[in-house]
Formats: sequence, C-alpha cells, structure tokens
Amino acid sequence: MNQIVAGVDEAGRGPLAGPVVAAAVILCEGGIAGVDDSKKLSAERRAELETKIRAGCVVGVGMAESEEIDRINILQATLVAMRRAVEALGSEPGHILVDGNKLPEWRYSAEAVIGGDAIHPCISAASIVAKETRDRMMRAAALEHPHYGWESNKGYPTRAHIEALREHGPCALHRRSFAPVAQSLLDF
Repeated sequence: MNQIVAGVDEAGRGPLAGPVVAAAVILCEGGIAGVDDSKKLSAERRAELETKIRAGCVVGVGMAESEEIDRINILQATLVAMRRAVEALGSEPGHILVDGNKLPEWRYSAEAVIGGDAIHPCISAASIVAKETRDRMMRAAALEHPHYGWESNKGYPTRAHIEALREHGPCALHRRSFAPVAQSLLDF
C-alpha cells in the first residue's frame, strides 16, 4: 500500500513585513515535471509551475500574520503556519516531509529534511506554492503601502526598504519585533 506523502515548506521568515506563508502539497500521480527549490527558479517558471501544481495536486496553504509573528516569534509562527497548511489540505497525509530542521507539534508521522526543497519533489512543490502565494500578497500590499518597494523586495530588508522605514515609519504589516522595524519606531 502506498502511503500518501505531503511536502511542507514556508516562505517569508526573513522579511520585515507581511506574513510567513506555508504550503503543503500532495503531488498528483506522476508528479509535476520541473519542480525544484523555488529559490532556484525564475519568477516566470515558478508561476507556471504553481499553476500546474494547483491544477493537479492537493494543496493547502496556511499563514501567520505580522501580529502573530510579533507575539510568538518567527519560528513558532512558521510552525503554526505549517500546521494550518496541512489542515487546509482536506486530505489526510500518511507521512509529511518538512523542509528544515524543526517539526510542528502534530499528530502526523513526519520528518524534517534539511535542504528538502532540493531533494523531495513534494517539498519543492510546497516551496513554489508558498513563495508564489506570499509574493502575490506582497505585491498587492505594495499598492496600499507604496513607500516600501514591496512590489520588488517583497518585504525583505533591502536598503530602499530600510530607508523608507526611516522616512515613513512602519505600517500595520511590519513586524515590530524585528530589529530594523523596532529601531524605526524609536525614530518616530
């Protein structure tokens, strides 16, 4: 009997703003050709693959917003987002492969795999869905908060983003527990 395996990965642990997003993917039979670690793919290729993954696989997405990150810390928020992603699958995985070295507390059989997004296609697929989902959210947020350059930096601490924080201060999507944002609060 083949066990249903889900891959889980996240996007957005390092940014100064926006949610951390996790995805869980149970690949369709035969998989999706071309999946790889999302960081190794062009934006165009990631978008193409995400469409194929969402069309043919079982996908769940979970997230933790900035306020939750500030309240429980980024690691715990990431683990919460991963739990939410698995719960959103709508199918019961027999085993879960999680990219990284930490596992959420849950009832599932699971293993953490360092560098798993480059090894296991189901984690690669989750990596792609998480990154594409988060990037779309940050591009949309950039329309409401144009000062920070999120359409290009996606909330990461680029020079332009740090300068915008100094000039305009943080907005509601900023993670106040992250040092550059906390410093900008002192400046206002």
